[in-house]
Amino acid sequence: MSKNTVSKILTLISLVVFVLFLLWAQQNLNPYLRRIMILIAINVIWAVTFNLVFGYTGQFSLGHAGLIAVGAYVTAILTMAPAQKEQNFFLAPMMWPLSQMEWSFLPALVTAALLTAFVGFLVGIPSLQFRGDYMAIVTLGLAEIIRVVNMNLQTITNGSLGLKGIPSHTTLLWSWGAAVITIAFIATLVKSSYGRAFMAIRDDELAAGAMGIQVFRHKMIAFVIASFFIGIGGGLYACLLSTIDPNVFIFLLSYQVVTVVVLGGVGSITGNVLGAAVYVSLFELLRPIDGPIPIGPVTIPGQPGMRMVIFSIIFLIVILFYRRGIMGTSEFSWNWLLTKLGIWRESAGVQE
Repeated sequence: MSKNTVSKILTLISLVVFVLFLLWAQQNLNPYLRRIMILIAINVIWAVTFNLVFGYTGQFSLGHAGLIAVGAYVTAILTMAPAQKEQNFFLAPMMWPLSQMEWSFLPALVTAALLTAFVGFLVGIPSLQFRGDYMAIVTLGLAEIIRVVNMNLQTITNGSLGLKGIPSHTTLLWSWGAAVITIAFIATLVKSSYGRAFMAIRDDELAAGAMGIQVFRHKMIAFVIASFFIGIGGGLYACLLSTIDPNVFIFLLSYQVVTVVVLGGVGSITGNVLGAAVYVSLFELLRPIDGPIPIGPVTIPGQPGMRMVIFSIIFLIVILFYRRGIMGTSEFSWNWLLTKLGIWRESAGVQE
């Protein structure tokens, strides 16, 4: 049996086992651990999309927070019941026909993704004219514009009061299903001719243009595709929190996505998954540090914010020893694992 066949079989078996685990966890795992797993999945979606734009196409965007907000608000508005909307919009009534809409989760999520992709297209028109730090500044400013717009659209987003009572549709199956689809789509895209064009643009835009690659068109394709999946992540995030307002989507959310990608490895989808798992898990494991810590008869008083200090130190240590992140640009491979376990031999034709 060839190594490619074995890899496909192992991948299929892994997916089946993972789905069975999610079904078990949804019924048996406590709500706190389920929430952590859902947050990991949402961060995976955001990290993989950032990797498509930056890691593979070389466009440093800090506009994730604004695009996440679009997906979150659209999903929330479409899934909330009219009675719940009436309770939220007590300063000014919600605009008709939005006030009477109540969609099921999947159509609302897809609509949110499409609208986020459209907003991403509009954001990309000016921002993709720039490169490097200039693009980062432009996209950061545009994300802040989206946040301010949400704060002032009283009859649509309820302004600074935000939306409360959003249906809790986000489950392990929804979140990880979306994460797996995102990973599979972007991994396939990266291996296609479009992916090779993206990487050519990343390495040298002038050379890519000289080779006949339509640089702006390909950058826009990457940005719009990323925006589509960012919108899905935003919708899942809104239905997990159940309460959103413009201050949830400040620029620090974009920095969080960058941190996850840098931690796992820029240019590695496997690293994005690992980085999201490490980031969210550490963030929760370090939570007790902010409160009083009893050590025998002595209780060390808690210091709010100490969790972030410890997390920053751990992050610095990882970057010192792994300059390119935990995975760098490498990807997980069944061939590599089977070779390391001694199941396959190099002489059998299996290469790392």
